[in-house]
Amino acid sequence: MARIRKSVNVGIIGFGTVGSGTARILVENADIIKERLGFTLNLKKISDLDITRERGIKLPKGALTTDAREVTDNPEIDIAVELIGGLHPAKDFILRAIKNKKHVVTANKALLAEEGAEIFESAARKGVSVGFEASVAGGIPIIKVVSEGLIANRIQAVYGIVNGTSNYILTKMTNEGVEFGAALKEAQSLGYAEADPTLDIEGIDSAHKLTLLASLAYGIPLSFKKVYTEGITKLTPLDISFASELGLKIKLLAIAKSGKGGVDLRVHPTMLPKEYLISQVDGVMNAIYVEGDRTGETLYYGKGAGDMPTGSAVVADICEIARSVANGATPKTALKVSANPVGVRPMEYVESMYYFRFTALDKPGVLSKISGVLGANNISIASVIQKGRAGGGRVPLIILTHMAKERDVRKALSEIDSLPVVSEKSLLIRVEGKEE
Repeated sequence: MARIRKSVNVGIIGFGTVGSGTARILVENADIIKERLGFTLNLKKISDLDITRERGIKLPKGALTTDAREVTDNPEIDIAVELIGGLHPAKDFILRAIKNKKHVVTANKALLAEEGAEIFESAARKGVSVGFEASVAGGIPIIKVVSEGLIANRIQAVYGIVNGTSNYILTKMTNEGVEFGAALKEAQSLGYAEADPTLDIEGIDSAHKLTLLASLAYGIPLSFKKVYTEGITKLTPLDISFASELGLKIKLLAIAKSGKGGVDLRVHPTMLPKEYLISQVDGVMNAIYVEGDRTGETLYYGKGAGDMPTGSAVVADICEIARSVANGATPKTALKVSANPVGVRPMEYVESMYYFRFTALDKPGVLSKISGVLGANNISIASVIQKGRAGGGRVPLIILTHMAKERDVRKALSEIDSLPVVSEKSLLIRVEGKEE
């Protein structure tokens, strides 16, 4: 088919880390992009509040502007790329661009997870695309994998290490035995963590990404508010050490799993067998495990953030949409909700194995009291570790369970914490893997 267009014009809103990376790729790799596409991508405009700072990129004359409307309203621009982040004014810019029948590319996982339904509905009405590959796991093309590569599969589970900051902190705590606070400070000094790291360490960033993956994998509406979210701030070197003794390793996982009564959507610290490949993903790297009913287990690994990996994903979306524009083809819908979507299973119905750490008085009969409560709540013990002292006549008591229901676990821990032989609030960490 002969091409209708010999060039496609692109405008970028946001010239920060990812915006600069995207612009650099479009400019410096223009020749290879043109060769592969068969037409030219023109970087027409870049809008940012700061257009005086030198980024070291040779841009077309007149490309920089402080007015985002020169992207959203410019009739010459075919694809508007939003890279400023946050909810507003990013959403306003995207909706304005869509209103003007421009295709949109964004890396804004928070916006799409929390308010994406309106954006996708608006794009569908106007007949334009919304590309968001860069919103999850940076340079790993996981959006394309789930939506296209595994299209013939019923997705049974998705497990992801999708936040490099938390993974770096946990790696530091695991390998060097340092406390959470010290590991966080180092992550901040190296630029891996923000001055306010809340979104990362409390699991919110991971929950945003899981929301998008789950919608693609299961056809469910965007369900950020239904994602159970728990961060890593309560973890200690003691728990990491005990996990190691049990042959396990702690990772902050984003989990979507199909089960009886719906799909689990949860982000929390998770213990995994050390021999699992995803357990061996350390530092700021990301990895996503996807299990399909036809492919079986697959794992995708790479850099989850940074100007070049994320910029590469942005440009991939630009190129895919540009092909449709150049050929006069109808763009694909970015996100489809199933006509009969499964529901999100409430956390109380989730089934898992569990690690418990109790701080108990060092006296006879403590284990029998605790195990009695667990048994009365349908929780079976797989193993027990009692070693060391916590001071003040107290000992840490570690119990690993067989499969149990979250509802039963919560009830049991509430009862155990009220026992006079238990001196501190109990800690639980969920365990994934094959039950022995």
